[in-house]
Amino acid sequence: MEGPGAPGVPWKRHIVRQLRQRDRTQKALFLELVPAYNRLLEKAELLARISEKLQPEPNDATPATHQGPWEEESEPDSDQVPSPTTLRMKWQEEEEGLRLVCGEMAYQVVEKSAALGALESTLEERQSRLAALEARVAQLQEARAQQTRHLDAQRALNVAQRAAYEALRSQAGLQEAALRRHEEEARDLLEWLVQRKARAAAERNLRNERQERAKQARMSLELKKAAKRTVSISESPNTVGDGIREMAETVTLTAEPLSLETEAGEKWKRPFSFKKRRGHSVGGAPEQRYQSIPVCVAVQPPTQVQDVLNAHLSEVNAVCFGPNSSLLATGGADRFIHLWNVVGGRLEANQTLEGAGGSITSVDFDPSGSQILAATYNQAAQLWKVGEAQSKETLSGHTDKVTAAKFKLTRHQAVTGSRDRTVKEWDLGRAYCSRTINVLSYCNDVVCGDHVIISGHNDQKIRFWDSRGPCCTQVIPVQGRVTSLNLSHDQLHLLSCSRDNTLKVIDLRVSNIRQVFRADGFKCGSDWTKAVFSPDRSYALAGSWDGALYIWDVDTGKLEGSLRGPHCTAVNAVAWCYSGSHVVSVDQARKVVLWH
Repeated sequence: MEGPGAPGVPWKRHIVRQLRQRDRTQKALFLELVPAYNRLLEKAELLARISEKLQPEPNDATPATHQGPWEEESEPDSDQVPSPTTLRMKWQEEEEGLRLVCGEMAYQVVEKSAALGALESTLEERQSRLAALEARVAQLQEARAQQTRHLDAQRALNVAQRAAYEALRSQAGLQEAALRRHEEEARDLLEWLVQRKARAAAERNLRNERQERAKQARMSLELKKAAKRTVSISESPNTVGDGIREMAETVTLTAEPLSLETEAGEKWKRPFSFKKRRGHSVGGAPEQRYQSIPVCVAVQPPTQVQDVLNAHLSEVNAVCFGPNSSLLATGGADRFIHLWNVVGGRLEANQTLEGAGGSITSVDFDPSGSQILAATYNQAAQLWKVGEAQSKETLSGHTDKVTAAKFKLTRHQAVTGSRDRTVKEWDLGRAYCSRTINVLSYCNDVVCGDHVIISGHNDQKIRFWDSRGPCCTQVIPVQGRVTSLNLSHDQLHLLSCSRDNTLKVIDLRVSNIRQVFRADGFKCGSDWTKAVFSPDRSYALAGSWDGALYIWDVDTGKLEGSLRGPHCTAVNAVAWCYSGSHVVSVDQARKVVLWH
């Protein structure tokens, strides 16, 4: 604790000076009183001694009878010297006066002593208060010093943080400028890449068209030469003539679609026919077909969620119901296919199919429900038998990702589409590619009819291929990249989904787009977003980028409604069971949702 005279505390020094001045004033008064009191005491003692000396002795009672020579000599002066009695009275009066003065002075001394004691007690009290105040001041000064140090530290921290903030701000400004520059460069690079890809695609399409024309010309020339050549066989001439005429009709039919392929914006000129043509396969053996799958004839759209599962380890890309509507298959980027039983409005795990070499992009049941075909990103399709965990066959031959794999309506046959711009037909009995079709553009999905293969492409076109010949029989342009195709059960209508955020219903009897479905908020979330018809073709269903399901009435063309709930990311695929009672949707957040 600092003393009262410590430097830097002027108010303390002022208090001490005032106290010392008061002490000096009171002490001066007291010091003047004490010497006067002492002098009075001395005078009183002197007077007392003189009085004792002047008191007459007992033998001096009659002074006249004994006169000595001194009395005689002093007798002439007796009138001038006062008598002792007079002096005694005078001295007694003075003594009384001195005693009164001494009493008064003693009383004043007592009063001054009492006042001095009170002042001393007040001084002690004030000194104690001063000590307490000094202690409090010391505490406050220490707290002030701490606060000052804390304030200095905070100021230093603020300065450092401001400097760091300014540095970060300048760095952020530089990074934003760099980001804008990189975005501009990326935009320019993307535009350049798109232009280059467009040029490359146009050149490749032109080369493919020239190759197709050359092939068709060579085939026409060979057929003309064969028609002129004399053939000696055991069959009747009418049969041979019919075969030659049939081949000539095929060549005539193939020339027209090639001209349609070169006209990108021109509308198709003739309807596609689904009538069966004469004959069967090349060998003439009848094709073994699956039995037709019974479907519901009056479907009600789903309204509520029955079950939600995190079915896969990553994004779920594909879903498909079996023909009995109680077995469900889902495939995802985790390379697994999970089978589920639909029991009492719940999904119960049935089996996991392993062995896929890449992400699953498509799954399909055969019409008998005994086999599952999946397209994968490892440039192959794989075949499983329901009940067996490991893959039965691997259909390899593509040079890029396989995006679609579907069973045909004839037994032991399947079709795959790939980004290598080919569609392949497969003989599943021998795991052998029976035919490769050059489809001129990335293939995103395929569907199969009785004698036709329909493919949807990245160049915004839907192409129709004769299943028994290499020719393209029809081209329908759309406004965006095709993400999925779905054929109605009666094979008279085709539903397409494209990246222009629309669904289109194509009437295959007249090869015309019958309806276009749009909705506020509906947007395709990926290049493999799947849309489906209801089993009775009354409704069209698709999932959006925001997790909602949109349902349109096919007859009226109006939006029937939208379903929102468990999905919080883009819905990749949907499936409607053949009985019409359930719908399943899968999304990019691993969820599988059962709707009723």
